[in-house]
Amino acid sequence: MNKDVTLILLTHKSKKLVINYLKNVYSKLKILIIDNSNDADLENLIKKNYPLVKIYLIENNGYGNAINYASKLVDTEYFLISNPDVEGINLDSVIKFVDAAKKLENRFSVMGPRYLNANSKSLKQSLDNNSIAEMKFLSGACMFFSKKNFDKLNGFDENIFLYFEENDFCMRSHKVNKNYQINDIKVKHDVGNSVENKSEEEKLKQNNLRTWHFIWSKFYYFKKHYGFSLALIYFIPIIIRINFRVFLYTIKRDKIKIEKYKVRRSGLFSSILNKKSYKRI
Repeated sequence: MNKDVTLILLTHKSKKLVINYLKNVYSKLKILIIDNSNDADLENLIKKNYPLVKIYLIENNGYGNAINYASKLVDTEYFLISNPDVEGINLDSVIKFVDAAKKLENRFSVMGPRYLNANSKSLKQSLDNNSIAEMKFLSGACMFFSKKNFDKLNGFDENIFLYFEENDFCMRSHKVNKNYQINDIKVKHDVGNSVENKSEEEKLKQNNLRTWHFIWSKFYYFKKHYGFSLALIYFIPIIIRINFRVFLYTIKRDKIKIEKYKVRRSGLFSSILNKKSYKRI
């Protein structure tokens, strides 16, 4: 598998999860770690205890940017990206991905596993009895690529810092070679828990950051694929609801929810006004 596949772990303040992940794959696969939290402790730990793993500390310019950066380091035919909070990826999983790729004669854009604990409202999955199922969209937590096909699609849109980057990629890629879910590969994803040891203050800041980027990216995605006018029409009811809630929680003097909806409004109007996804903690 070292000749065929590179495993790429994308990390941000998730040292314990990374070390736990490596237990099932270390020395069995070629592994790159891309960390965008400047975690020098993780870097030292990897270099000392896992010398076969290459780790790169990069500036945090978003999930898609990290994937594109990693793809340029890949010299194998395939690569698998994964969040460290995905459980179940091992050598057997990777072999199944490669077998599926060969069966499809490499005519695929991206493949993903089946998520055992997925929320059906947020992630649509195929019927479990279909081994290889064509899907329009896949979760970005774990994605398997052909390096050649990934490069043809020019990778991920780096204008997106967070959220909808995989939707955008899948929307584009599905028109070229189709996307597939491999149901024989079963994983669990502990959504939202890839960042460890968060204080209550940090949790609040991160929630506001996610709120801002979710709405920014959603409008950007709609605008990109359906045009500005249709995107604006779709978002008018959302704008009305946001303003109503700001007004409501101002009356109730609920500072946390006032901040939440003001942040949401800021993200949406920044995207409407064509401003970059600039917000950071």
